[in-house]
Amino acid sequence: MLLAVLSGFLVAASLLFPGRPLKGKGAVLLTLLPAGLFIYFCSLLPQAAAGERLFFHYPWVPAMGVNFDFWLDGLSMVFCLLITGIGTLIFFYASSYLKGHPYLDRFLGYLSMFMSAMLGLVLSDNVISLFVFWELTSITSFFLIGFNNDSEASRKSSMLALAITGGGGFFLMAGLVLMGTVAGSYSVQEMIAGNALMKNHALYGVICFLVCAGAFTKSAQFPFHFWLPGAMKAPTPVSAYLHSATMVKAGVYLLARLTPVLGNHPYWSLTLMITGGFTMVYAAVHSLFRTDLKSILAYSTISALGMLVFLTGVGTGEAFTAMAVFVLVHALYKASLFLVTGVIDHETGIRDVTRLSGLQKVLLPVAVAGVLAALSGGGIPLTFGFIGKDLIYEATMRAGNAGLLTAAALLTNILLLYAGFVAGIKPFTGRLSEAFQDVHLPPLSMWLPPLLLAVAGVVLGLFPGVLDVPVVGPVVTAMQGTAEGIHLHIWHGFNFTLLLSAVTLVAGVGFYLLRKPTHKAELTIGRLGFISPQRLITGAARGVIRFSDWFTILFQNGYLRVYLQYIVLFLTVLLGIRYLGEGRPEISVSQFSEITVYEGVVSGVILLAILVTILTSSRLTAIASLSVVGYCICLLFVFYSAPDLAMTQFTIDTLTVVLFVLVLFKLPAFTKISTTAVKVRDMVMAVAFGTLITIIALEVLEEPVNKEISRYYAENAYVLAKGKNVVNVILVDFRGLDTMVEITVLTIAAIGVFSLLKLKINPAEKE
Repeated sequence: MLLAVLSGFLVAASLLFPGRPLKGKGAVLLTLLPAGLFIYFCSLLPQAAAGERLFFHYPWVPAMGVNFDFWLDGLSMVFCLLITGIGTLIFFYASSYLKGHPYLDRFLGYLSMFMSAMLGLVLSDNVISLFVFWELTSITSFFLIGFNNDSEASRKSSMLALAITGGGGFFLMAGLVLMGTVAGSYSVQEMIAGNALMKNHALYGVICFLVCAGAFTKSAQFPFHFWLPGAMKAPTPVSAYLHSATMVKAGVYLLARLTPVLGNHPYWSLTLMITGGFTMVYAAVHSLFRTDLKSILAYSTISALGMLVFLTGVGTGEAFTAMAVFVLVHALYKASLFLVTGVIDHETGIRDVTRLSGLQKVLLPVAVAGVLAALSGGGIPLTFGFIGKDLIYEATMRAGNAGLLTAAALLTNILLLYAGFVAGIKPFTGRLSEAFQDVHLPPLSMWLPPLLLAVAGVVLGLFPGVLDVPVVGPVVTAMQGTAEGIHLHIWHGFNFTLLLSAVTLVAGVGFYLLRKPTHKAELTIGRLGFISPQRLITGAARGVIRFSDWFTILFQNGYLRVYLQYIVLFLTVLLGIRYLGEGRPEISVSQFSEITVYEGVVSGVILLAILVTILTSSRLTAIASLSVVGYCICLLFVFYSAPDLAMTQFTIDTLTVVLFVLVLFKLPAFTKISTTAVKVRDMVMAVAFGTLITIIALEVLEEPVNKEISRYYAENAYVLAKGKNVVNVILVDFRGLDTMVEITVLTIAAIGVFSLLKLKINPAEKE
């Protein structure tokens, strides 16, 4: 299983070498990767259908409870089949759609990595590894959305998508860590077993908020939905794969996976129902005003994702069944419509639905795919979408507030039918424009994938029983623990559900026949952009950037003296709070030795040199005064029997003085600070900081000396390191690595200084 999950990354790494062959006909060979994985997961389907939970354990960081634990049950199986099955058709389609593109191999590498990241996400039992794969989907989708990196619009769209989904990932990470802390384990299975502890914990509300925030950003729920229409700047295979069947459903999968842990609670149910319900209606209404085929499909996708979140929030067995079926329905018809749109764009060069008509005369197989996909998406009888729509109505009618929920679902389905017909049927009906007379059918690899997906939507509508027990039942079992009596039928008899389906069909088709998409309507809705979530959120983001600029300039203004002031002020306040909190430290000076004459003289010289450094206006004088301070410290080391430290200090101080003189002797005099307030401020800070440091030094002297380490060095210097000089042994043997690093740093600094000394700059370059 680990090889299956990571295979996409391995293949992507191998694409660094073939080069040109994968930019031509050889690109189609990469279709074998998702096809092989699809066959592998199909071989495990009987076990998942039988209720078995296949568990695969691979240690990663076992000390921290983080492992590659993969859990294959009914829920993860459905998503694995979608990821690999639709992925096979997308790889096949992309080999022709981007044929001849100079970066086709790079594109397929990104696609392979994304596929592996999605597989790891839906299979992970450990929430930490799940989060790692979650972020990998965001990163790989960033490269896919911005694949046309010479386009500013593509770059902006990819950055926006990464910012929104990455920000949501931050919240999700916090939520998953809290869940692991509360449950005492990062395993989803163990969290499910102890779900009562989670729901009764004081942090449940926080966890619910954080998890929902992460899922909503990834699955484009209001008000974070606006990144998805922008992501349509990506090549069509990306839109079909990421934004209809896989990535945007990652949030839906997460909510479904964690429903047994966090579900059946008012916070969870209301959050999902309200957010999903509003999103599905809001986005469905917005799809009415779009004229670009991809934009229409994008908003209808947001609406469908809202429907899935809404059904998850309803939380009944009927809702889970409807959700499981609608995941499949939407993946089939929406991926097909995206691929059909790609063919239209590829052959005609436009996606404006107001200018497209009659294309069935030149793109007949594509037209068949578009019509069948639109019929399934609209819930026309004898299609898989019809069964999915009926299940949605049954779920809402048996839930609380049935009238309101059913009305919201009815309105959404009517508008989704209209949007699907506009995208899948309108471009192929009517009179063929003269501008499209020369349009020809693309290669089979471009029209066969959407046709297969559309036909699958019809076949499953005629024979839904092939999915109820092996596929849908295990999904419901994973979400609520049991799944009894789940049977998918073409005909449910004459009932209120059938009446709602008839209303959906008549209203949607009538709306399609009476209303034509226009640019005027699109411009009208565009005037409300000033109150759109995108405008508000991006405006808030710009405000954060402006605040960050101001804050950065305040603290990072380029003046060393300001940096020192901030550091000293911070330490002074911090240490002052410590002493105010603990009270005045008790320091006894009785045990200190008396100050000798030579110590007093040296200290007096140090104070005098410091005074000269402060008052002088010459840099050279200041450097000379500081060197006096350094040499006086050398004398103190000699007085206290530390000649090695004295020699080191003497060498470093001499080198520092020479370097300062070489670098600074041509600089002008110090700037005179004439403001009395500034002088007083600096004096107060210096006195306060110096006093605190003095107190700390005196406190240290009060502490009893622990000679255990020094005794160890003295006893073992000769025995273990064969050295008589203890200091040398410590530096070379006991702290050898530290010394090596210090030597390396000094060597690099010496090379840099030597380079500066030897640098010759032309007079013109000095400017």
